[in-house]
Amino acid sequence: MRLEGGTALVTGSSRGIGRAIALRLAREGADVVVNYSRSEAEAREVVAGVEAAGRRGLALKADLRRADEARRLVEEAAAGLGRLDILVNNAGGGRAGAFTEVTEEDYDHVVDLNLKGVFFATQAFARLLIAAGRPGRVINISSVHEELPLPGQASYCAAKGGVKVLTRDLAVDLARHGITVNAIAPGAIATEANAELMEDAPRLEALLRQIPLGRLGSPDDVAGVAAFLASDDAAYVTGSTYFVDGGLTWFYEE
Repeated sequence: MRLEGGTALVTGSSRGIGRAIALRLAREGADVVVNYSRSEAEAREVVAGVEAAGRRGLALKADLRRADEARRLVEEAAAGLGRLDILVNNAGGGRAGAFTEVTEEDYDHVVDLNLKGVFFATQAFARLLIAAGRPGRVINISSVHEELPLPGQASYCAAKGGVKVLTRDLAVDLARHGITVNAIAPGAIATEANAELMEDAPRLEALLRQIPLGRLGSPDDVAGVAAFLASDDAAYVTGSTYFVDGGLTWFYEE
């Protein structure tokens, strides 16, 4: 087990990609804090999965759109597990709508969740590690839309573009403290967030034609890369974004 004895906080991990990452890190040997914003029951199911893997699990609620909540979450996670070695900034989401109709509230919700939360959770995590003189791993879950435009999701694309540059900046800034910072950019993943897409056969077929591997990704596809980045196998990797998209981002055909 590559993460034996390690400790991790995975934000937004009561479902979807975050859930898969939390469970994979546990199977790799890490104790895991499961963060949720709505369903405590779902979070506790993930904790049960972590414990079934023989690791300690803890569920903590926090709204990552607020800096004080992000800081509190990191501090309580470290207190609950004794320390933190790995932070996975997974919490995120978008609000679809025409650019001309986006409200300030829509914009703030999306950008605060996807970018502000990453910024301040990572800041709190880095402060803990630096004070303790220990190295650590930060893994940001971005999106192919840090590169690809997506009409109707301007705020989301802007936020994920910010995550891309923040990842690179912090990789340089925190390297002297032994903290690596990398990102994963998932493409079309079969999660609850894409349930409507998966039930719309024409849309799904059109999308699959743009994916060279010819299928949607699974949450476990993303979790495997997260486990690598959290491990010593990635000790010399920092400032990188790993695209987990079946080839979607760079596909072009005439």
